[in-house]
Amino acid sequence: MASKGPMVQGTDGSDHLHRQTIALHYSQSVINKSRLKWSITMHYLLFGLMVAKLTDDILDRFDVFILELQQLYIPKPMIWEWIWTLSVFFNYIASKAMKKNNPTSMKFYLFIINLTAIFPVFYAMIVYLSDFLVYFETRDVTKVTHVWNKYPLAVIWYGFLLVALQVHLAQFVFAYKLIKVWSLKKRRE
Repeated sequence: MASKGPMVQGTDGSDHLHRQTIALHYSQSVINKSRLKWSITMHYLLFGLMVAKLTDDILDRFDVFILELQQLYIPKPMIWEWIWTLSVFFNYIASKAMKKNNPTSMKFYLFIINLTAIFPVFYAMIVYLSDFLVYFETRDVTKVTHVWNKYPLAVIWYGFLLVALQVHLAQFVFAYKLIKVWSLKKRRE
């Protein structure tokens, strides 16, 4: 029902553009939270692959022997694999920080993801670089140091490491952007 009196100044509807816009920091926060969640999901998928590789060693430590796994002759894990595996548990910190828009927790997440995910990936790339280059120059598996079932281990690892590096760099970038957006919002308030 319309009122019979004169229209109040400023309510003619011309300010609808101002009322319908969402502050930029809110939309950026939503976008980067979504992207970080997808990156964390990819991290979990990579974690599943790593656990499949580490299963033989984990079962050995508990004196559980499965003949089918023993016959695969899976190489013993290096220390970087165990450190990288720990990185998945720190995604919980990022999830909590996203729920509460907490830049301090997200800064800690950035630090810990560098320490447990990005640095081990770079370390592994350095370890396997010489084998990777030798194999691609010669295509001869006998000249490669690390071999598994007649396949150069460096090539297999580089497939994993390149994807992991992309995922972790994406996590880093999106977490950093969230920190910037949340810090900007705090300064405005």
